[in-house]
Amino acid sequence: MKRSRFASRSRISADATELARLAAGLAESGSKIEDAYWEGRLAELVDSLLQSGAEDDLNAALDRLFDTNPTAHDELADMVEARAETGTLAHAGEDFDILLFAVPVLAWSRYSIPSGTLPKPALDALKTQLGAHAFAAGTQIALTDYLFSPDQLPRSFVDTWQLQRELGAAALEGRNLTLDTENFDETNRFLSDVRYLVGAVAVRRGLPIFRWNEKDGSRESAQKEWIKQGGPNLEPLLTGCAYQPLLPDAYHAACRAADKASRPYSLRASVAFLQTTLGVAADQLRAVIGPFHDRRLEEYRIGFGPRERDNLHHGVVWPLLGTEDENTDAVGEIESVLRECGLKEIVFHDHPFPFEFCDDCGMPLYPNAEGEVVHPEMPEQGHDAPPQTLH
Repeated sequence: MKRSRFASRSRISADATELARLAAGLAESGSKIEDAYWEGRLAELVDSLLQSGAEDDLNAALDRLFDTNPTAHDELADMVEARAETGTLAHAGEDFDILLFAVPVLAWSRYSIPSGTLPKPALDALKTQLGAHAFAAGTQIALTDYLFSPDQLPRSFVDTWQLQRELGAAALEGRNLTLDTENFDETNRFLSDVRYLVGAVAVRRGLPIFRWNEKDGSRESAQKEWIKQGGPNLEPLLTGCAYQPLLPDAYHAACRAADKASRPYSLRASVAFLQTTLGVAADQLRAVIGPFHDRRLEEYRIGFGPRERDNLHHGVVWPLLGTEDENTDAVGEIESVLRECGLKEIVFHDHPFPFEFCDDCGMPLYPNAEGEVVHPEMPEQGHDAPPQTLH
């Protein structure tokens, strides 16, 4: 009887192997002209794989390089993200550059943070405000008619590329994009979370894309005007929420910016929530910080409770992002935010905690003042009590 060749499972396709080779060449390049050579070849192959839906080849090459050549891995990851979120489309005899963008909105609420289909008047108003304050003159914008939760964003490079193409065509045709949301995942319910507007901008080759690319523009002024003029249009969509709009940016950059900004935002939201729910001042609360390890340091968890007792009422996860590790001063940043919020007592345990979750509900366990990991519990509330983890 012929035996299965289990060793073949570790093989990757010819296209994935070529991706790895080209990315390694780019990583080793010593000049701009050589960079251009490798980047051109790599972009051509990535484009071909995105168009053919070869997600497995892209991921296989990334996985192989992650273990063997981290620098080449980063070069390939940058290229795949760039080619998924950008493209070129012809319209009326001209070529237009297309950029998929996202507009993150940080939000927290004692109730559910809404997501879902956007009414046409709200969609049109948001598009107008983005065009006036965030994007350069002469750009054409299309938005999806949906306010996304993180769980509902495109999950793959190929899905991202397809959305970019559909939105780019919509932008050039002067319309927004209606999505089929029948198979969208349910939104996880957190006290603090991010919502996203997603769209595409089309611009003639060589012209500026964002308002701050223009000579008289800046990120600071764009942010100020977007919050002032665009922010009120979000209020009907986020009933019962406190929220903070961020600037639009290229899709992957915007998602990373939201991940980073959501960490201090969640701490502030936690303190505000406990103050209003328990009727206590911030200086009556205690925060306990602990590092949580799997095979390496994965995140810090912060438990909140009353200053004079050992109870924990809430928890916040502060994940490490990108290249952050034990040498990153995350604890200093966490403490700084908590002090700004008015907390006086902050405990830090410097020994590693196990990466544990509640067996019953899957909720992270948080450190208490005694150095134990426990399940936070709010005092008895009504049936509409909110979720207990701030993300």
